[in-house]
Amino acid sequence: MEQENKLPRKPIITLITDFDTQDHFVGTMKGVIYSINPDVDIVDITHKVASYDIFDAAFALAQSYRFFPSDTIHLVVVDPGVGTTRRPLLARSLAHKFVAPDNGVLSLIYEREENVEVRHITADHYFLNPVSATFQGRDIFAPVVGWLSKSVEVDKFGDPITDFIKFTSPKPKQVNESLIKGVVLKVDKFGNILTNLRPEDLPQLFAENPPPFKIIINQQEITRLNLAYSMGKPSELFAIVGSSSYLEICTNRGSAAKALNVNRGAEVGVILGSTESGSGSQDPI
Repeated sequence: MEQENKLPRKPIITLITDFDTQDHFVGTMKGVIYSINPDVDIVDITHKVASYDIFDAAFALAQSYRFFPSDTIHLVVVDPGVGTTRRPLLARSLAHKFVAPDNGVLSLIYEREENVEVRHITADHYFLNPVSATFQGRDIFAPVVGWLSKSVEVDKFGDPITDFIKFTSPKPKQVNESLIKGVVLKVDKFGNILTNLRPEDLPQLFAENPPPFKIIINQQEITRLNLAYSMGKPSELFAIVGSSSYLEICTNRGSAAKALNVNRGAEVGVILGSTESGSGSQDPI
């Protein structure tokens, strides 16, 4: 049997920005990349990151990058410090490369990946000239990922650094044996409220015989855990474990965020065990 000839896979570049698509910015960046390497696949993860919102971009990247093949190049341009002394970065994990401004937007990659090497991009002969003070996504970041996709080695772009900016994502806090506190990480397009609580933070809740529980957010109580959005009754607030593996507060075909009047950063309390009035942990928030 003749061995099947397989063409090499095209390099893949993903894009995350806060540019939206009503202006020319995203298309122009793609034009720069294609001018350097027309034989590349560009995947738009999202261009609707909240304006200047570094955590929102970091979250989008953290939820998406690992579903791409090895050697994918991920470009994130959410850059409120554009034109200042903030540095352009190239980070490399075992399987992926990341290009972004040094403003903390890669923080969740630093948390989740081992042995991430970070370089300050200083090789300006890879940039467009002149470099704009307001659109470095076009003049610095897009050309760098274009040349990366042409197999230019990462050490050609600059030296390793260790003083890059990073933040620590909020972690749940075990207050006592029956109370754990978390926060809202994100409200998605459907109004689902994503908390920073995972099943491993609440093992009793996912045991074969779970105890009674209350999820308290903005002085409202949720006492139902469903497997899917459609299992909820109309206007009923309930919890599920969503595709991001976080506990979400939802309502069937409605916005839980509007119903509860909450947004990112709101506190969430989970009481496990007796929910009768008179318990010492009735109002954790």
